[in-house]
Amino acid sequence: MFYKIFKVICRFWFGTILGTRVIGTENIPASGAFILAANHVSNWDPPFLGTFMNREVCYMGKEELFKNPIMAWVCRSLHVFPVKRGAADKTAIKTAIKILKDGKCFGIFPEGTRSKTGKLGKAEAGVSLIAAMTKAPIVPAAIINTEKIFSREKFFPQPAVVYGTPMKFTGSTKDKDALEKFAQELMNEIAKLKSKS
Repeated sequence: MFYKIFKVICRFWFGTILGTRVIGTENIPASGAFILAANHVSNWDPPFLGTFMNREVCYMGKEELFKNPIMAWVCRSLHVFPVKRGAADKTAIKTAIKILKDGKCFGIFPEGTRSKTGKLGKAEAGVSLIAAMTKAPIVPAAIINTEKIFSREKFFPQPAVVYGTPMKFTGSTKDKDALEKFAQELMNEIAKLKSKS
């Protein structure tokens, strides 16, 4: 219930107030598991990415957010689960895999952190690994201008989100080179989507 109310508020804010341009919603699977992977430039990105979809999105969130009881409740109500940053968190990976095996959408920012320059960084191979372990398709997405919201440059920019054609990783979970190569191919696709906006 809280998720739905929050989504309505986000649609009003991002859609009505900021006039977000939304491209490619037809690429979002109507049902079944899939990974939603996007670039990351702002704290607005997690709610922004899922606002214009008819599917609910589950995310990883840094474990520090869960130390405050109220914030922990908010995060869990918005389908966010904790992850330890800076190390391979097997518990978080297992949670992501379970989400996908349950036929839900798992959202991830392959770069692992926000870009301070707005430029795309190198993707972590974790997104490829999760795709390999679950056989779930990956929908690449490009987020544009959310870092400018409330900025000195432009207080109310017009942001945009572009959802791309689903991609599939067919390699082995043990092939490190293939995992890294696919992660980079994913970022290349996100770069192409950014240029279309």
